[in-house]
Amino acid sequence: MSRPGAITFKGNPMTLAGEAVTVGQPAPACTLHAFEGGMKTVTPADWKGKATFISVVPSLDTPVCQIQTKKFNEELSSLGDKINAVTVSLDLPFAMNRFCGAENIKNMRAVSDYQDRSFGHNWGMLIDELKILARGVFVLDKDGKVIYAETVKEVAEEPNYPAALTALKGAL
Repeated sequence: MSRPGAITFKGNPMTLAGEAVTVGQPAPACTLHAFEGGMKTVTPADWKGKATFISVVPSLDTPVCQIQTKKFNEELSSLGDKINAVTVSLDLPFAMNRFCGAENIKNMRAVSDYQDRSFGHNWGMLIDELKILARGVFVLDKDGKVIYAETVKEVAEEPNYPAALTALKGAL
């Protein structure tokens, strides 16, 4: 299934692969990768037991994605290890790790969907035409159920920071 015209990229209609994730459903399966002193595999099962904040960006090499990642990193700093917080993109784990080190991103784990794009397909966030992820935010409760889902309509715009953070605080 695909969703033509689900979002725009600089005003141009784009198609998202897969079904949209909706509030109330369990977190869809996916296999992500992080570089943390070596390659690590990350799945939604790793997030159970704590509320999870998922910031999705097309690429950390772009200004809006950098703003989003830095802002959420700052906003989540007071929660420490009470939550799981991740930034997902199709950037290679090594590049994500380098960006996070250079920008002092310590409150969010950088995870990549580069290998099989299972996050993009299963979470309905892969832009068919560009083969990158759309911009969005998801919040899961401690049991892995989706309690907040935002796919930003225009990829070049920032997400609704207050709504996402309010949803996360409600999951604590």
